[in-house]
Order: sequence, then structure tokens, then C-alpha cells
Amino acid sequence: MADVAVAVLATLDSKGAEAQFVCDALTHAGVKPFLIDLSLRPHGTAGADVTGGELAEAGGATWDELAEMDRARAAEIMVAGGSRILLERCHSGAFVSVIGLGGANGTSMACSMMRALPPLLPKAMVSAVAATAAVQWYVAESDIVMFPSIGDFTLNRITRGVLENAANAVAAMALAWSVKGPRTADEPPLIGVSSFGGTAGCVERVTERLLELGYEVIHFHASGPGGKALESLAQQGELAGVIDVTTHELTDFLVDGVYSAGESRMTSASAAGLPQIIVPGAIDHSNFWVGMVPEKFADREFFQYNAQNILMRTNAEECEGLGRLVAERLNQSRGEFAVLIPKRGYSEHTKRQTHDLEGRDIGPWDQPEVDAIFARVLGQHLKKGSIEELDLHINDPEFADACVDSFLRMMQA
Repeated sequence: MADVAVAVLATLDSKGAEAQFVCDALTHAGVKPFLIDLSLRPHGTAGADVTGGELAEAGGATWDELAEMDRARAAEIMVAGGSRILLERCHSGAFVSVIGLGGANGTSMACSMMRALPPLLPKAMVSAVAATAAVQWYVAESDIVMFPSIGDFTLNRITRGVLENAANAVAAMALAWSVKGPRTADEPPLIGVSSFGGTAGCVERVTERLLELGYEVIHFHASGPGGKALESLAQQGELAGVIDVTTHELTDFLVDGVYSAGESRMTSASAAGLPQIIVPGAIDHSNFWVGMVPEKFADREFFQYNAQNILMRTNAEECEGLGRLVAERLNQSRGEFAVLIPKRGYSEHTKRQTHDLEGRDIGPWDQPEVDAIFARVLGQHLKKGSIEELDLHINDPEFADACVDSFLRMMQA
């Protein structure tokens, strides 16, 4: 199995000994290391199969020019060049999995490059910052496995053990990947469904119907990375269609909540021309961490969902903004889509009471006159597709059935 190769990403000017240790561990595990140097400036450490200079050139600069730049700009160029080279070598079969090692900057660069690789290709990162909150940005929408290095990168019995464990894990994944058969043409179409606790009734019914009809379903938990993963897989051609039940990441995007999926939400499936059902699921709230609500929202209505999450009720101004935002993104769609609106409530929270930040009751969560602003503004700005308002709650089985029926008409067309 010596022809099975694993790409190793490391800055050889600062992590040369550790990179060599990982290469030796991979060799001992029965695979061939393919070493890629991420160093931001020239150095005298040899042994890379792809040098930092090659990455710099692929990014539009020279290694010497990088040395004169600030770290952030140099890293940006290396990530651009590294992603290009990594993809080219991956498609040519130079390696079948990848492992990175590094501190904060090395982790950021290596993970950015790994995120450009195809989904399911084995990816692992041994990182000194894997146990911090920043890990959500490193992994993002990808399937990178993070190994905390425990100590910083000097070789000792602890860090050697971590590096060896990670190398053995990646080697095993690489060997399994190398004997994996090709995907077959008769695989069922994979449908993306966005999900969340407040829309679970709809998601479960939609999923049940799709599975009965022979589709395969993947749920994307709408907490930021989930929405990014949906867009990423749509862009990469992994999805046959989308039933976007839970779109409240857009609400978080508007108010800078903690579950924003960023600029790309509701764009890639549209650009790919996939059939889509769009539902304003859970757009009646945004999400913050308990005790960390921005001061500017202190006078708003809330519901504490659990020990970590507090939900802020969407107001009229935000519903108007959401109507414009959804219309703007769907107007760019190259495929067929329909927006289905449940007039009796966008989430399970319609049964709740709202509170202030001190826990005192304010009033009902169910505010149909506020929610209706979204539908009205969307209708004013949407230039294609269709809008259907149903006198149902989002979690009524009849609403889920309407979503699936509309989706099936698109798929059959």
C-alpha cells in the first residue's frame, strides 16, 4: 500500500521536526507522505514535495515578495496558491487524504486549503488551538477532524503521542479511501433539508415523504455551519434539490446573531439551478448566547431556549429587511423555485410568551401581523418563481405535504 499517499501540510521553517515526525509515522502506518510547505518566507529546511515557493507562485507572488509582506497578506496569497495546487494534486491522484499541523496561523491556512477539497475526502488537523471557540471558523462547513495537540508544537512524549495518533487515524482513513469503489449512477438523488428545533415537525414529515419516494435526505442544522454546508454541497454538485424549511440564519445575518451563515446563504443552490422550496422557517427569531445580548437590543422581546441560547423575536423592521433580502437572492436563481408561507406561524415558538431580559412576561410570541410583513415585502420585490400563502402552521403535516408536492412537480418537470 506504499502507493497510497497522504498530504502533510506544515510550515517547515517553524514545524520542520514535527512535520518529519508525522511523515515517519505515516510511513510506519503503511502510507506515503506527500509534504507541502506552508512557510511564509524562504528558509533552508529541505524535504518538501511542494515548496512554499511553488505555493507563492500559484498565488501570484514570489517567496521573496511574501517575506516583505505582513503575515495576513502573505497567508492570504499562500492559501490561494495552496488551495489551487492542493486541488490539482488531489484530482491527479497525488494523495487520497490530508493532515495538517500548526498553531493559530498554521491552522487557519491549512484548514482554509482543506475546505477547498471535495467532501468526504479524509482531512485532519492537529492544532494547538483546536480546543478554542475559534475551531468553528477553522472547520466551518467542512468535514475536517480536529486533534487538539494538548501542548504547543515541541516534540515530547505527549505531543508525539498526539501526532502519532492523528497520523495513524489518517493513514487508516487513506487506506480505506483507496479501496473505496466509485460512486454508482443508480444512487438515489440527495435532497438537502434545512432543520432546527422549532421546525422539527415540518422537517420530519418532509423527510418521511422523501424517503418513501426513494430519495436520500441530508439535514443541515441551521446554526451557521449547517447553512454554509448546504450552500457548499449545492455548489459542488452533491445535491439534486433543496427543501429549505429553516431559513432563519438570514435573520441572524441581518442582526449579527450567533447563527449567521454569512453572505453565501441562499445563493449557491440558486446559482446551480437546483429546484428549491423556500420556507420562512424560524425567521421569527434570531439567536444570541445567554448573557451576551448586545446592549442595543436590551428593550426587545426574548425567549430563553436553553441554558446557552436566548432567542430574540423578529420585529417589523427586520421582517421587511428579510423580505428584501430573500427576494434579492432568489431573483438571481437559475432554477425553478417556490416560496411557501405558513400564515399561522413560522416556528413552534408561536406557543410561547415573550419576555424581557429579566424574565418578565411581555406578550405572545405569535405575532401574525409582524410575520405578514415578510410575505408582503417579498411579493413586492420577487421577480420570478412563485409565492403561495397557506392558512397553516409550519409544523402542520399538511404544510409539509404541500412543500413536498410542490417540490415533486419541479423534479418531474
